[in-house]
Amino acid sequence: MRLSSFIACGALCLASLACRSVQPLELHYDKPATYFEEALPLGNGRLGAMVYGDPCTFRLSLNDITLWTGEPDRGAEEPVSGWVEKVREALDAEDYKQADALQTHLQGHFSESYQPLGKLLLQFPEAAISQYRRSLNLADATATVRCLRDGKPFEAQCFVSAPDSAIVIRLVSATPLEVSLELSSELPHQTEAVGNTLISDGYAAYHAYPGYYTPEGDSFLYDPGRGIHYRTVVRCDQAEAQGETLCISGVREAVIVVTNQTSFDGFDKEPVKEYQSAALAQAALAASKPWKTLLKRHQADYQKFFNRVSLDLGQTDPAVKALPTDEQLRRYADGEANPELEVLYFQYGRYLLISSSRTPGVPANLQGLWNESMDPPWSSNYTTNINLEENYWPAEAAALPEMHQALLGFVRNLSVTGERTARDYYGVQEGWCEAHNSDIWAMTCPVGLGSGDPSWANWNMGGAWLSTHIWEHWLFTRNRRDLERDYPALKGAAQFCLGVLVQKDGKWITSPSTSPENIYITPEGYHGRTLYGATADLAIIRECLTDALAAARELGDAGFAREVEAVLPNLKEYQVGASGALQEWYYDWADEDPRHRHQSHLIGLYPGHQIKAGTVLADAAHKTLEIKGFETTGWSCGWRVNLYARLGDGESAYRMYRRLLRYVSPDGYDGPDARRGGGTYPNLLDAHAPFQIDGNFGGCAGVLEMLVQSTPEGVEALPALPSAWPSGEIKGVRTRTGQTLDLSWKNGKVTRLKLSK
Repeated sequence: MRLSSFIACGALCLASLACRSVQPLELHYDKPATYFEEALPLGNGRLGAMVYGDPCTFRLSLNDITLWTGEPDRGAEEPVSGWVEKVREALDAEDYKQADALQTHLQGHFSESYQPLGKLLLQFPEAAISQYRRSLNLADATATVRCLRDGKPFEAQCFVSAPDSAIVIRLVSATPLEVSLELSSELPHQTEAVGNTLISDGYAAYHAYPGYYTPEGDSFLYDPGRGIHYRTVVRCDQAEAQGETLCISGVREAVIVVTNQTSFDGFDKEPVKEYQSAALAQAALAASKPWKTLLKRHQADYQKFFNRVSLDLGQTDPAVKALPTDEQLRRYADGEANPELEVLYFQYGRYLLISSSRTPGVPANLQGLWNESMDPPWSSNYTTNINLEENYWPAEAAALPEMHQALLGFVRNLSVTGERTARDYYGVQEGWCEAHNSDIWAMTCPVGLGSGDPSWANWNMGGAWLSTHIWEHWLFTRNRRDLERDYPALKGAAQFCLGVLVQKDGKWITSPSTSPENIYITPEGYHGRTLYGATADLAIIRECLTDALAAARELGDAGFAREVEAVLPNLKEYQVGASGALQEWYYDWADEDPRHRHQSHLIGLYPGHQIKAGTVLADAAHKTLEIKGFETTGWSCGWRVNLYARLGDGESAYRMYRRLLRYVSPDGYDGPDARRGGGTYPNLLDAHAPFQIDGNFGGCAGVLEMLVQSTPEGVEALPALPSAWPSGEIKGVRTRTGQTLDLSWKNGKVTRLKLSK
């Protein structure tokens, strides 16, 4: 709409816009966000913004995915691998308490922390607000606020452009704008306003400790000569500097561009890349383009990814669909049918992956791209005992292999630093490993600084699990160049597996071993963490070795293939316990918490491919899920959707999907009607709680897993179709045959299936 037309229409025009029919893929609300968990996320894979949308105090919280504390990781100060044999000796003597105590000697430093960039505040004069509407359109990745200010139309539209590397905000008002622009940050920084530009220079700590570890001294260590530095530039050609702010006055349309550059130059390099002039140049280049050009370039870039997959599960009652998204979510959680909300959540997962995973070697972290806290939960790092892997479960099937590249590049980085960890912590001379946590510096050591609980701190299968994404990428894309590029990392992870295995009763097992974050109870009553031969270890190793063997055969590495073939058949088999559930421990021990959110011993079912539906082991996996129940946290719900789907149990998968979409109140809200637990926040971000993005991605993958499953040999349509979706259509799904699938069904039966390259 032209500005003159917008103004001429007046209040009647805006009222019709505010009440227009809801777009098919749109989150929409009738009030501004008060809490982070209500704000709308935008991103281009590097720059991110959370849009709160108050038309008087218009706030965006800003992120750059390369802004972390820390410096290149230099590994252990001295090798500690001699302790591995001591732990094994304790385990051989069945002294599990001693083994737990000795594990603390195999703990290194913690990961660094992902940092918030700052906040951009657009301050308007106070006004009477009516006809308010805030929306996020997934079809073109734009957030829009429309309302009447003192009865006059006002609109703010925002997006984050990948081709122009900028956050773009357009303000349009029926009355002259009076706006001040302020930029703030909790990091050490200096801000100045010059002409039509705000410039903020700052830096992150060169080292940080996580909130759950209390060091002697400060948790954040700063030095202006060390760590990652940044420059944020805010430019508006309709504004002029006043003190440390920019002021827009007397115009009815203004375009604001925000750019940022950091000095991060790679995981293994000192962060001294030139960034200041680059940020200014980016802002100038973006500001030189007309608004329509910026918008069209953004839309074309985004839609070439997003438009590949469509899904139709049926129509929602128009009266329900017209309700704000948070109200729809509440009613859905209370049992109301809403197939379009289910589709919206699925496509939101694809949107979030495009928005947070386009920076080479820097994948989406625990919060994807969006973090406002200096000390975020779990450092907003890369947690590899499930969370980072789950982030990328939908990447291939949901036709977003380009987004997978950020993770694959990160795995290559880990394979470099992980060689030191394999050698210095475990005495393994060939291959690499990665433990429980990592960060932008590709840290790979087990964490804890001698104080971590071994159930999480000493787990070391992250590299083996992550490397399986390499073979998955090959199966879906059949991109031989990528396989050749990434095969050394996959081979190296498998070499570590071969090097860390030991024999017991003629079978290969791990020792020491843990099952992530779970605790066993021995017959003597000891509640332990460390053992030998945990099922999760062996499931991951079996998957890693199987993938590495297939890749070796594909690429002609016959020598390594023979090494794997000599070991793989003699890995200790799965066991079924007396309860009928899949055994998690080497012995049929009890779990301290049978309903624990982690179900790592089921990795061979999903995302692995070892346990097939209809088998004894599948029945045991189903029994495990039955014991764990349906009450769990957000990301665990997402995982269980996929596990049930892989078992062919569509009704349980759907029940868990609905459980994942259970409404959770914002963390800061303490009203009497607050709803807590794992599920989904008002802005549809995953509630662990607190916010973690993995549940969004797990749920997205779960929908696909219910509708389409594939192996290199073929495709199965509707393997776990719930009765709630009797008819529908999905187009553009990728399969492990290297093909694209279009599928329609009616009354639970396939009516059309098309496979194409």
